[in-house]
Amino acid sequence: MIRTFIRGLLLACLISSTGIAQPVLTNLGPQLRAAMIQGSIFLTDPAGRNWIYTVVRGEPAHLLGYDAATGQLQLDQPLPGADGAWDMAWSSDGWLYVPGASGFLFRHKPGTQTVENLGLVLPGQTYVWNLTTGRDGELFGATYPGCRVFRYHPKDGFSDLGKGPLVEGENYVRSLAYNKKTAKLYAGVGSHAFLVEIDTRTGVKKEILPAKYKGKEFVYGLEMVYQDKGPDYLLALLTSGQLTLVYNLKTQKVERELEGIDMKTIVQEPGTARIYYTMKSNLYELDLNKKGSLPQRITETRGASNAFRWDGKRKLSLLTSNAVYHQVDITAKKASTVKLDVPGQPIPIQSMMKGPDGRIWMGGYLAGGHAAYDPVSGTTTAYKGLEQTEGMAFSGDTIFMGIYPHGHYYYYNTKAPWDPKQGNPKHLGQVPGQSRGFAVLPLTEKKKVFFGTVPDYGQLGGALVCYDLEKQQLDAMVNIVPDQSIISLVYAGNMVVMGSSISGGLGAAAKAEEARLVGWDPDKKEKVFDIAPLAGAMAITGLLQVSEGKIWGLADGMLFEFDIQRKEVIRTKHIHTAPNRGGHVWRSAFLVNHPDGNVYGTGGGNLFRIDPQTFSVTLLEEKASLLAMDEKGALYFKHNTELWRYIPNKAN
Repeated sequence: MIRTFIRGLLLACLISSTGIAQPVLTNLGPQLRAAMIQGSIFLTDPAGRNWIYTVVRGEPAHLLGYDAATGQLQLDQPLPGADGAWDMAWSSDGWLYVPGASGFLFRHKPGTQTVENLGLVLPGQTYVWNLTTGRDGELFGATYPGCRVFRYHPKDGFSDLGKGPLVEGENYVRSLAYNKKTAKLYAGVGSHAFLVEIDTRTGVKKEILPAKYKGKEFVYGLEMVYQDKGPDYLLALLTSGQLTLVYNLKTQKVERELEGIDMKTIVQEPGTARIYYTMKSNLYELDLNKKGSLPQRITETRGASNAFRWDGKRKLSLLTSNAVYHQVDITAKKASTVKLDVPGQPIPIQSMMKGPDGRIWMGGYLAGGHAAYDPVSGTTTAYKGLEQTEGMAFSGDTIFMGIYPHGHYYYYNTKAPWDPKQGNPKHLGQVPGQSRGFAVLPLTEKKKVFFGTVPDYGQLGGALVCYDLEKQQLDAMVNIVPDQSIISLVYAGNMVVMGSSISGGLGAAAKAEEARLVGWDPDKKEKVFDIAPLAGAMAITGLLQVSEGKIWGLADGMLFEFDIQRKEVIRTKHIHTAPNRGGHVWRSAFLVNHPDGNVYGTGGGNLFRIDPQTFSVTLLEEKASLLAMDEKGALYFKHNTELWRYIPNKAN
C-alpha cells in the first residue's frame, strides 16, 4: 500500500462494508528538542557594532546573531538543508561564512536578516567541517567524505585547492589554519591522523606530522599563534586522547606536547606567545615561550569555549558550548556572565524502543538527550543529561543504553527519578577502542546484559560486551568476528546470536568480504557456529526470534529465515534495495512480532508487513525507520525529527 495518508493528520478509522477498520497513521510530531550550539564567532561589522554569532543544531539548523553589547538576539534564520555547522569564518571583505552539514556553504552580511546559500562546495562532498579565511576575501574549507580542501572567492566561485584527496584513502579534512605571513594553509586529516601543508599560491602539498603521532585518529583542531619577536607556532590538537602539539613553524619541529587541553579554539595576547584556552570548564593562560611552564587558571567558564575575542588591556570575551557569554578581566581573574537565549530546535530521533513503563523511549541524534512518549496520555516527557544513545533495551524496570562517543554504557532504573548527577542513569563503564553500542540484549535469567559495538573512527573490529549485573563489571570480547562490527543480537537456542557488519568506524575501509551470523555460548564464552547466511552481504540486522528454533534477519535488503538446529537458511525474500557497497552499514532493519500474527518491520526507508506463513511482503508506508510497538500493538517509527504511529487493520 503506497502512501495514501496526509502527513500531520490523524485519520479516523473508516469502517468498510466488510466491517474491517482501516489502518490509522498519525504524525505525533517532533519529540526531542535541544539548544546545542556549534560553530560560533565574535566579529565587528564595518559600522563598528560587535556581534556574537552561533549556529544551533536542528532540522534545520538556525543561524543566530546577538548584539554583543546587550546579549539580545537580533537574528534567527534557518539554514535549509543543514542540521548544524561546526565552524564560521569572517572574511576580509565583510562576509560571515557558515559551513552546512550538507555540503553547502552559506553567507550572511551582519546587520541584515538574510542568509544566502552559495550551493554545494565540491561535487560529492556532503559535509563541510572547518573554514578559514585567506587574503583579499578568499575562503578555504575542509570537507568529507573526499578529504578535500576547497577555495571560494566571490569573483571566482569554488575550486578544489588540493586537486583531489589530500591523503588517498582518507575521508576527513577536519581542521584548517591559514598562515597570513606565508600564505600557507595547514589541514588536519582523519580518521588516521595526517597534517598537510599546502602552498595556496602554487598548490604544492607536504605532509609534516612527525611519524610518532601517526597512530592518532584525527588532527582535530589547528590554531595559529603569531609573535612580533620569536617564532610563530601552529597548535595541533590530536585525538583520540587530548594531546596538543606546539609546532615551531621556523624550525619545523614539535617543541612541546600539552596534555589534557581541550584546544578546539584559543585566543592569544596579540604579538606574544601567551594563549588562553578552556579545559574542564575553566579558563587558563599559558606562555608557550616559557619551557616547562604550567597553565595558570584564570576563572571558571561553565563549559568549553566555542569562540574567543581579545578585547585588549588584559581583557577577553568568550562564548561557551553552553551559550554562556563571559567578559573576563584577566588581571583581576573575574568575569561577568550572560546566558544567551538560544531557541531550541527539533533534533532527529536516533534510537527507539518500548520501555518497561509502556512508553516509547527515544534518544536524540548528536545533541543527545532522551524523551518518552506516553501512548495513553499522548504526552512527551524530556530527559536531559546523556549523550547520543545508539541502542536501548530493558529488563524488568531497568533500561540499558549504549552511548556514543567512546563506547559508554548506562542503565536507568525507571522506578526512581531521572537524575544523571545522582547516578540514575548509572554509568556502567567504557570499553577502550569501541564507540557505538547499537545492539543491546538483556538476559534477565542470567543476570547479564550484552552489547554489540562498532569500533572507534578509522578502526576495524567491534566487540561483544557483557555486563554482569551481580559482579557489576564489563567484559569485552573484541574482534570475535575478525575486522567486523557486532550490530544485532538475539537470544535463541540458548545462544546469543549476533549479526555482524563488514563496516568499522568511520574512515576505516572494510577488509572482510561478507557479514557473519555467529552463535555464542554465554556460559562457556565460545562460538557455537560462525557462518555467512547470505553470500556477499555487508551487514546482518534486525535479528528476531519468530518461533522456537527459528530466527529472522535482513542482510542487505534480503529477508532470511535461519534454522538454529540445522544451522542453515531455509528461505529468503527480497524486501528492499541493497545499500551501496563501499558505504558503512551499522543498522538497516528492525522487526517485531505483532499480536495479529504478522511480523512488521522497517528497512530501506519503508514500513512493511510480512506474513510468516507465506513470506509475502506488503509495503505499508514510505519514509520510515526505527521501530517500536506499544502494549496495544500500535507501531511507532520515525521520519527525521518526527515520531509516527501506525495502527494496523483490526476487526471493528
